[in-house]
Amino acid sequence: MLAGPRRSAPRRGPASGPRALAVLLAGLALGAGLGGCGGAPATPAALRLEREDLITVARALQGMRGEVRAEVAATRAAWPLLANGLPAGRALAGAGGPIRAAAAAAAALRVPAVFQEDEAGALTGPAATLDGLIHTFSTLSTRGWQMIEGALAQIEHGPPVAARFARANVALYIESVYDAHFSLAQLGKQLLAGYDKLGGPAAFGAALTRDEVEDLARAYSEASDRLHPHVGVRLGS
Repeated sequence: MLAGPRRSAPRRGPASGPRALAVLLAGLALGAGLGGCGGAPATPAALRLEREDLITVARALQGMRGEVRAEVAATRAAWPLLANGLPAGRALAGAGGPIRAAAAAAAALRVPAVFQEDEAGALTGPAATLDGLIHTFSTLSTRGWQMIEGALAQIEHGPPVAARFARANVALYIESVYDAHFSLAQLGKQLLAGYDKLGGPAAFGAALTRDEVEDLARAYSEASDRLHPHVGVRLGS
């Protein structure tokens, strides 16, 4: 199947913060996923475009598996050290290396072109839902770890007032990292649901096989990507 030229779309506006961005993107993803409910039946041309978009997104998810796997491994190594907030005293020094490694892995994430803002606005059907989830993951992980690393630097080397401010606000960014991985863990089941909704193997044939979809569903899953323990710190705690 050959996809036609993408329709141009306006860029998304900036969010006021990581939590606001998570809510916004989740709402966009949900709206895209429910867009066909209760409306007129999809035309053959619309179904063909939705299938082409899903194939494109599946290939993009295959292409970024290595970077995502590296980010997940680094985040899981650091997560137990800060799930309940940045440690104090000597324990803080021990957390520095894993935090910086996780921040570097998140910064190395490269979002494929199909998920870039203009391209993503043209995605249709289940592919649009997947786009919302990947944007939530990549944005919250990258920015969350960047801010956690910055907070660590202020606590270790900044003046007392900056250190107090950083420790008082770092919970927001710790929550953002948790939320990022929650979104990442939903990708696989949403891909599988979209594949079945659009006709499964009978409709996609060799262009996207069930084995490929199930392999991606395992890679982007609760078992592969959720963080444990659950985030135990809240802003102001």
